[in-house]
Amino acid sequence: MATENIYILGIESSCDDTAAAVMLNGKILSNIVANQKIHEEYGGVVPELASRAHQQNIVPVVAQALKKAGITKNDLHAIAFTRGPGLMGSLLVGTSFAKSLAFGLHIPLIDVNHMQAHILAHYIEEADFKKPPFPFLAMTISGGHTQIVKVSSYFDLNVIGETIDDAVGEAFDKSGKILGLGYPAGPEIDKRAKLGNPKAFKFTKPKVDGLNFSFSGLKTGILYFIQKETKANPNFIEENLNDICASIQYTIIGILIDKLKLATKETGITHIAIGGGVSANSGIRQALKDGEQKFGWTTYVPKFEYTTDNAAMIAIVGYLKYLEGDFSAQDITASPRLKI
Repeated sequence: MATENIYILGIESSCDDTAAAVMLNGKILSNIVANQKIHEEYGGVVPELASRAHQQNIVPVVAQALKKAGITKNDLHAIAFTRGPGLMGSLLVGTSFAKSLAFGLHIPLIDVNHMQAHILAHYIEEADFKKPPFPFLAMTISGGHTQIVKVSSYFDLNVIGETIDDAVGEAFDKSGKILGLGYPAGPEIDKRAKLGNPKAFKFTKPKVDGLNFSFSGLKTGILYFIQKETKANPNFIEENLNDICASIQYTIIGILIDKLKLATKETGITHIAIGGGVSANSGIRQALKDGEQKFGWTTYVPKFEYTTDNAAMIAIVGYLKYLEGDFSAQDITASPRLKI
């Protein structure tokens, strides 16, 4: 089976990005993403608006992915789609479309776990793309998730630590909202952090046992700090914005690195990969790089286009499942709280 040319169409619609990608034997031929700018007005994703936009975007996005790949739908061997986790309305659009297309073409349907896809994006065939050997630790960091996963094989993944409240992406976005920054705030905080002093202001790291995370206490601490300082000086944020952003980012990165250090100590595994939208953060990437020198880690950082929600990562899981003959039945349904 592996010797023939296998074309997989990947479809991703878990949140507010409609994405489609075509993969040939592990290599990406096209990776198209339609962003939904409307949510910026509301300071966060509005589920009803997201699902409506998916309905408008999915046909043109898939058509564009096929065109860019230079194939037609009749060349496809299977359709892979995000089953969950994510927003129910958004997932339903991708799931329904994938089921209908696979049924109409008489080809296999393959359901994919969004979080597993973030991790296995490291196995997309790319020049100069270093792949982690098994076993390794994966830290998935996004707007909706913060997890440490022990990865023993493509399909043997075990969550050994996760957030007990807010995800790391929420911590960035909610901190940004307190500071009056736009949504999403993570990239803006990252940009300003480069211009500020990371030790200008000290924020308390939440104490959480084991490998689990907590960010709600940090968010509250930042809120109280800003309220206190702006009461004394109404221009405090404006005068210190870069230093505040640098200090917030420094604290968040410290929390993530502390847990990774503990995870490597407990498991004895020193190969560490990151995935998810927040892994685009330059400070986190640098901290991981520093970890190679300080702690003897070998780190794996995905290309930027494979960090945020995309269909290439769905396609690679689809391809690996196709090789195993692991297909889905037509009665499969979306699962917004799907676990690894």
